[in-house]
Amino acid sequence: MTVHIIELFFADVFKRFSVKYNIFRNLYEKDILGLEIRGLNYRFSKSIKKIILNNKEICYTTAVNQTDKCELLVLGSYSVFKELAKEIIAIGNEDLGRKITHTINNIIGYNELEIQIGGKKFSLNNSYIFGILNVTPDSFSDGGKYFSVERAATKGIELLNDGADILDIGGESSRPGAESISDEEELNRVIPVINEILKLKPEALISVDTSKSKVAEEALKAGAKIINDINGFNNDLQILEVVKKYNASYVLMHIKGEPKSMQINPTYNEVVSEIYDYLINKADQAKKVGVKNIIIDPGIGFGKRVIDNYEIIKRLQEFRGIGYPILVGLSKKSFLGKALNLQIDEREDPTLIAETIAIKNCARFIRTHNVKKTKYAVELNKFFESPELLENV
Repeated sequence: MTVHIIELFFADVFKRFSVKYNIFRNLYEKDILGLEIRGLNYRFSKSIKKIILNNKEICYTTAVNQTDKCELLVLGSYSVFKELAKEIIAIGNEDLGRKITHTINNIIGYNELEIQIGGKKFSLNNSYIFGILNVTPDSFSDGGKYFSVERAATKGIELLNDGADILDIGGESSRPGAESISDEEELNRVIPVINEILKLKPEALISVDTSKSKVAEEALKAGAKIINDINGFNNDLQILEVVKKYNASYVLMHIKGEPKSMQINPTYNEVVSEIYDYLINKADQAKKVGVKNIIIDPGIGFGKRVIDNYEIIKRLQEFRGIGYPILVGLSKKSFLGKALNLQIDEREDPTLIAETIAIKNCARFIRTHNVKKTKYAVELNKFFESPELLENV
């Protein structure tokens, strides 16, 4: 059972949910939210509906499915949802009542969260930068440029000096259509670069972009502090045990399919809801294993249509309800190029605009190629949020 607070104040989003729930009346308001409960027992949904209607609030349910489950949508505000949670607890369903309260608290308290990475605390009242360092011959943007250890280390130090908070090193391309490589090949590409960068800059925080537990273990042994797993442990469940063993941080990303085939006609009924369910369920699994420091990534460009990527960024704030920091990687991706008819080397300015919107919509980690430009977006957003910081300027 999933609790999801949906931004129905977007008129097009409200229209889609009106179709789903057969809402024929004109109930749209510019500040309206929806509390959707998915996977709800149909009989229990009647009790919930009765509470809501007794309070003169508005709700709808879908038809019951083959497993005696349905979905329920409540229209209202955070205060309405909080009162509903109390009454649900009062009638004996503490699990659902607490889930609603927990989801609301995750959203309201998002900027007060902290995550510990290595010896450093990152507070979510600010955004931070993952500088991309691909040590591959075939990545879509910079494949082959930093394939030698010396060139890769030089570029890594440059990204850190430009303002990257974390260096994200990838040894296997995840571009659409990319073939997988062996553990040994990936280790040969990544580990020497980690060693060289930490020799030059011992305080550097390093993330390794891998879905292989063997590569993750050797990278963490070498001094990396984050595993950035695009496959969400679908390919290798042991990766969670490795992350737990080293008390590392873990980036959990949504992907539909695998890089080789992910862009072959991906489809969604409601893209944000489906990604939300995937991430919350996967995060719960990781937490049960003992992984503590989780970052969630909706996976822009990974098994998504162009329209899906824009929808995700538009409604990015909804993912706050899961309760973990949000990371996005938008840098030079094809959804920008296809919308604006731009080649890869023409996408830096659109990247910066998209990253700025994502930061405004609560992305707290931005994975990017151009650290210098993204740093401007991070700093300016900080000043827009807290103009008092410039009082003496």
